Amino acid sequence: MRPDERLVLVVEDSAEDQEAIRRALARTHPELDLQFAADGDTAIARLADPSAARPSLVLLDLNLPGRDGHQVLADLRANPDLAEVTIIVFTSSTTPAEIDRCYRLGADSYVFKPVNFHLFRTVLQGAIDYWQASKSG
Repeated sequence: MRPDERLVLVVEDSAEDQEAIRRALARTHPELDLQFAADGDTAIARLADPSAARPSLVLLDLNLPGRDGHQVLADLRANPDLAEVTIIVFTSSTTPAEIDRCYRLGADSYVFKPVNFHLFRTVLQGAIDYWQASKSG
């Protein structure tokens, strides 16, 4: 199944961050259909469901209850059916070891989640724009 270019799965347990992502992308990318999973197990189940539309992009927080973002990333990359899905780690951690680990696990991008909403929106817009352009060109 080909990914739906308008569908984005946001894996984020914080209701505040979910709302910030919703508000930011509603302004910059109103054409996107955002779906949310509050934990890693829900995200994996959602992506493994053959009857559900496949997102083209997953925004993945690392600090999740239960199956954390690292395990979600490893599980997604171990599934050949999900090879075309772009995974952007969108998290508050900035340690070089953390960034390296995520790229080793198969992340397409690692983006720091700023606290300031204007910067948050700008960073998120840039990440989405980059991956949309890379898929269309």
